[in-house]
Amino acid sequence: MTPRRPTIAALLFCLATAASARAQSARDLRQRASDLSYNLDHDDAIKLLRQAVAAEPNEARNHRALASTVWLEILFKRGAVTVDHYLGSFTRTNVEIKNPPPELDAEFKREVARAIELAEKQVAAAPNDAQAHLELGTAVGLQATYIASVEGKLMAGFKAARRSYDETERVLELDPKKKEAGLIVGTYRYIISTLSLPMRLMAYVAGFGGGKERGLQMIEETVAAGGENRTDAEFALVLLYNREKRYDDAMRVLAGLRKRYPRNRLVILETGATATRAGRAAEAERVLTEGIEMLANDPRPRIPGEDALWHYKRGAARVRLGHAEAAQSDLKVAMSAGAAGWVLGRSNVEMARLAQQKGDKAAAQRYAAEALSVCTRSADPICVDEAKAIK
Repeated sequence: MTPRRPTIAALLFCLATAASARAQSARDLRQRASDLSYNLDHDDAIKLLRQAVAAEPNEARNHRALASTVWLEILFKRGAVTVDHYLGSFTRTNVEIKNPPPELDAEFKREVARAIELAEKQVAAAPNDAQAHLELGTAVGLQATYIASVEGKLMAGFKAARRSYDETERVLELDPKKKEAGLIVGTYRYIISTLSLPMRLMAYVAGFGGGKERGLQMIEETVAAGGENRTDAEFALVLLYNREKRYDDAMRVLAGLRKRYPRNRLVILETGATATRAGRAAEAERVLTEGIEMLANDPRPRIPGEDALWHYKRGAARVRLGHAEAAQSDLKVAMSAGAAGWVLGRSNVEMARLAQQKGDKAAAQRYAAEALSVCTRSADPICVDEAKAIK
């Protein structure tokens, strides 16, 4: 019987080695897919993540990563991928939006459901395992985010959001060093702090915590920890820093993202847009010109109306610089066919400002009236306020 032992040991070793190799392969695939996704190569990222799921079908992270990338592709196809889409929009309840492509919608729901199912099993098997709770909280949080950002039903995602918050708070109770959990907890804390008083009270009763400063700090700690969700936390900070008018901080984060994801032209767009908000119009014009040149040489898919969006952003910067002819040229492109409603509305606001600079009050009022009409239809409250302010 003795001679059989090395054979059994060798077999066990081979099985263990094969399992380790599959796990390593799946981790490598997720990492490569993450780099592709954040460089706007969503199709290639999705292909790799489908391979990761096939290699390790019982690993929740593979299913969650695939669902997350499918979600990003849906947002890209819709064009809802800029800071402008989310500034001042946290309190909307049932936004009228187009349905996502059916095949992507089905894939997202299938993969996120499987990720939640597997994570629930992990938690049941190890109730005090912080990593298991983190995986479950993150998967449920992704589900809640999809309901809000794709289906446009903030209240419908409340149950999932509450569960995600509870699970990630549990992570920090079990292991305060797991700063990755701070992205979800911190984001919800920040969002709750921006709601109306009745909504805040309802959220507190439901078990959510608030606190804008603490929320931001937790997301910053997530970035500093350098975990798997570091990039997600950085993009969250770009949005929140812009909301808080902390433009220098936003520019600092964007500079790091540009270095790590050089093929992501939308990071350049956000850099230029943030520079404009910061009153750094000359820098904004330079950065946006660089981005427009990059766009012209990029054969990859574009978000709907992307050309118009770039020219609106540069036109707005040029209005602030007093470069009337160049600004008008950009804004005419921005107001062409194919522009998103909010881009068309805000371009009319900038044309009104140009008319003001020229002393043409009648033209300014005409453009402002058109902006008000378009922005109202586009549910763009920031643009509505800017149009009303033009006299």
